[in-house]
Order: sequence, then structure tokens, then C-alpha cells
Amino acid sequence: MELTELFQEAIAASKTLTEKPDNDILLKLYSLFKQATEGDAVGDGPENAFDFVAKFKHDAWAKLKGLSKEGAMQEYIDLIKQLKG
Repeated sequence: MELTELFQEAIAASKTLTEKPDNDILLKLYSLFKQATEGDAVGDGPENAFDFVAKFKHDAWAKLKGLSKEGAMQEYIDLIKQLKG
């Protein structure tokens, strides 16, 4: 099966997890998804300095700068497999 197909299956599987992952895992999933679908983060983050959730999301994504889209897809797939047990 092609990596893109596996990634799409992992996205679908992420919505059927029996337990909600903790915030660190959710940030990791978000950042890997964004890196896989959009590439490197741009800008310095949200304009509203008090939007802490958006800042954490942007910072997590920015840490993946340079990771290939394929690499991010594979890490996302692997993390979902681990969470599914």
C-alpha cells in the first residue's frame, strides 16, 4: 500500500481512538499532520499573543522544520499504530 493511503487510513484511525491522548500527544499528532500536508511552518505564530493554544500548536509544528512530508507521514502512521495498541 502506498504511503499516502496509509497516512489517510491513520487519519481515519485517529478519530476512532478509544482513549483521548494527552495534550503532548495531541500536539505531536497536529504538528506531524501539518508538516505532512503543508510542509514547514511559516511566520512567527499567531498574531494574538494571548492565543496560547495557537502558539503551542505553531511552536510544535515549527520544531519539525526540515522534516520531509513523507517522513512526517510515516511518523504520524507509527504514532497512531502505537496509540491503537
